[in-house]
Amino acid sequence: MEPQIVKLYETTIPNSKLDISVKEKSEVGADGILRISNVIEPTLTVFQPENGKGNGTAVIICPGGGYSILAAGHEGADVAKEFVKMGVTAFVLKYRLPDARLQLNPAIAPLQDAQRAIQLIRERASELNIDPKKIGILGFSAGGHLASIAGTKFGKPVIENSNQISLRPDFMVLIYPVISSDTAIYHGGSFEKLLGVANTAEKRLEYSGDKHISKNTPPTFLVHASDDGGVSSLNSVAFYEALLKNKVPAELHLYQHGGHGFGLINPTTSDLWMDRLRNWLKTNKWI
Repeated sequence: MEPQIVKLYETTIPNSKLDISVKEKSEVGADGILRISNVIEPTLTVFQPENGKGNGTAVIICPGGGYSILAAGHEGADVAKEFVKMGVTAFVLKYRLPDARLQLNPAIAPLQDAQRAIQLIRERASELNIDPKKIGILGFSAGGHLASIAGTKFGKPVIENSNQISLRPDFMVLIYPVISSDTAIYHGGSFEKLLGVANTAEKRLEYSGDKHISKNTPPTFLVHASDDGGVSSLNSVAFYEALLKNKVPAELHLYQHGGHGFGLINPTTSDLWMDRLRNWLKTNKWI
């Protein structure tokens, strides 16, 4: 089935302001990577299995890009197509990037869009042939940070939720994620882009996913390369250790090599993390 694009918000986009000088951009670089910037209208691109081949599970995919751009191809659509092969309905989230020109409160804009995506899919679960209790969220790099915050701060809505729809994802998949605010291992660029250059340690702690894990945090699958020079693999280790301390089911895969930003395929190994993820999803009866 051809992917469909759905607007996250039918009318007013919350926390949004207009700057006619800013235009959304979508371009493929010389490296073949699709980059989207200056996101004004957040959307979901829906990839559905053929009729009769879906299993009711859904996943929201948050591309990375340091909260500056969205790498929406190799960390978005390409991944969605692999999920469809498993019978999973995949939604690539084009979320707003924090930008004082476009938002009143830039720090919460990405999380608003992630929470709205979960809310929208649960609202429309029946028409989408989705089990509302099998909706996960996946993120790469800064998108992994967004996914981790959505999966740990679901009890604090930053969107209107008068119908009290659960904003908790049922599982998380974090691929070389930005997590920790610990300056010894954190990705300063992502935190500065999200919270501003003059951010405080207290504010960073508020957005440090490993510090907000509880027994209600969703089961989590993590992948990282030990030699990641962009986002230290200790981010995934910190999150994994916090999950274990709270007795949350978790699985962590650390590759010896691979660097940062490899997407679906780590070119240094014949091992495919997506195969490992498929096994994990089966083990936990999501597919």
